[in-house]
Amino acid sequence: MKVAIVHDWLVTYAGAEKVLEQILKIYPDADLFSTVDFLEEGQRDFILDRKVQTSFIQRLPFAKTKYRHYLPLMPLAVEQLDLSDYNIVISSSHAVAKGVITGPDQLHISYVHSPIRYAWDLQHQYLREAGLDRGIKGLLAKYILHKIRQWDYRTANGVDFFLANSQFIARRIWKVYRRGATVIYPPVDVSAFSFHEKKEDFYLTASRMVPYKKMDLIVEAFGEMPDKKLVVIGDGPDYEKIKSKAKDNVQLLGYQPFEVLLHYMQRARAFVFAAEEDFGITPVEAQACGTPVIAYGKGGVLETLRGLDAEKPTGVFFNKQTIASIIDAINTFEANEDQIKYQHCRENSLRFSPDRFRQEFSDFVNKKVEAFKETGGIII
Repeated sequence: MKVAIVHDWLVTYAGAEKVLEQILKIYPDADLFSTVDFLEEGQRDFILDRKVQTSFIQRLPFAKTKYRHYLPLMPLAVEQLDLSDYNIVISSSHAVAKGVITGPDQLHISYVHSPIRYAWDLQHQYLREAGLDRGIKGLLAKYILHKIRQWDYRTANGVDFFLANSQFIARRIWKVYRRGATVIYPPVDVSAFSFHEKKEDFYLTASRMVPYKKMDLIVEAFGEMPDKKLVVIGDGPDYEKIKSKAKDNVQLLGYQPFEVLLHYMQRARAFVFAAEEDFGITPVEAQACGTPVIAYGKGGVLETLRGLDAEKPTGVFFNKQTIASIIDAINTFEANEDQIKYQHCRENSLRFSPDRFRQEFSDFVNKKVEAFKETGGIII
């Protein structure tokens, strides 16, 4: 059977691309499609150096650096990808990939990292953070997102089966599409984040520095706790703003290679995570190192971290994205630190290995292929 795999855009190697990497390993002969492909030489290992069939956006001016500016054209672009020769279409979608056009004899399975965040429930947050919550530009942005919501809802009908990366995203899929989804947690390379039992007296946070990650809150919280040390790894648009808030007990290292990140992650007393994520790979990586996690208790992290009220806890949750809430969580962690065993953190992380992902994913697809054949493509 011919298999086509569709990914939103190929410009980097992040969480969605780690999922794509494992899907491509399951289907090494599949053809790969994307709206754009700007992966540089030396960055293409995860797609096995294969040729990518792209859309017309690939050839538009400044697309390499401004591809996101072509978002209004993305629905049209993905609909122009010709998949008519394929029996099975697998889309890996956080934006438009699920909107590819398929026929009644084709099985379309969509692994949804999230319905388009900035078009649905996070619209107001994104517009506010982009300065587009007012004015003519803001009005235009809202209109474009309104049209994308209509397209996104309509194209959900072209998907035969949804997969979600967490129960949190399955609920979002139900909310916006009124469709059920099977949860297959994304792969986390827990073997690369090896266990280290000896911890040191510092906390760690690491992330790309963009507003929704809330790194500034963590830095400000530790500014109120001068007796505790925080190491910050990451870079991004908010770096200078966050740097301006750092006190003497906060050390900003900027972007660091994997070896440095691993060194600090293995030795940190705890990893601090303040974002609301669809899944949240970094807290799992920290647990793989045997490092407890102190996290904002909303989103996918509720499924990857065990709080103090659970058996074999691996961390502590806080309930609000505020400085006071983070400080309370740090104090709670230190008061109950002996309940959190490093080995339990490691064991919990193993639930998310790539081997487990590939097995669950291939089992799901094989089962649906058989069901599709038996019913002649009529999915009820």
